[in-house]
Amino acid sequence: MSSAASFYELEAEKPKGDKIKFEDYKGKAVLIVNTATKFTGLEELYQKYKDQGLVVLGFPSDQFGHQNPEDDEGTESFCQRNHGVSFPLLKKSDVNGPATNPVFQFLKPRAKGLLGERINWNFSKFLISKNGEVLHRYAPTTKPDAIAKDIEKALAA
Repeated sequence: MSSAASFYELEAEKPKGDKIKFEDYKGKAVLIVNTATKFTGLEELYQKYKDQGLVVLGFPSDQFGHQNPEDDEGTESFCQRNHGVSFPLLKKSDVNGPATNPVFQFLKPRAKGLLGERINWNFSKFLISKNGEVLHRYAPTTKPDAIAKDIEKALAA
């Protein structure tokens, strides 16, 4: 489990090594997704709500079906070029097992899924409130537009 006691104590690394501190997201709703390179819907969701305070953070993972074989910079380039992704993509991360990214170590026990804490496929999504509370975990099969109402509630709170 992550040593962070609060969502705002977490940080993550971008593909080129720059760090982002989650404390910078206080007062914003955050959607964290373990992504692969072949996806749709997240950018549209981000564009629809970013001006109201939504932050989407994509954590590429190659733990499921080798869906993200590219390196960090290749993933970022592919997603920007082919999907128009403008939300931050972070360094490729494990979401299960001994090398699990600390962000997912923090999130998984606070919002369990079908397999308990374990993430079962790419595109598991975690919605975080404007005060850093883990509100909900969505299955990989849940389409981004299906969580729009929950995002609207989180932004309005």
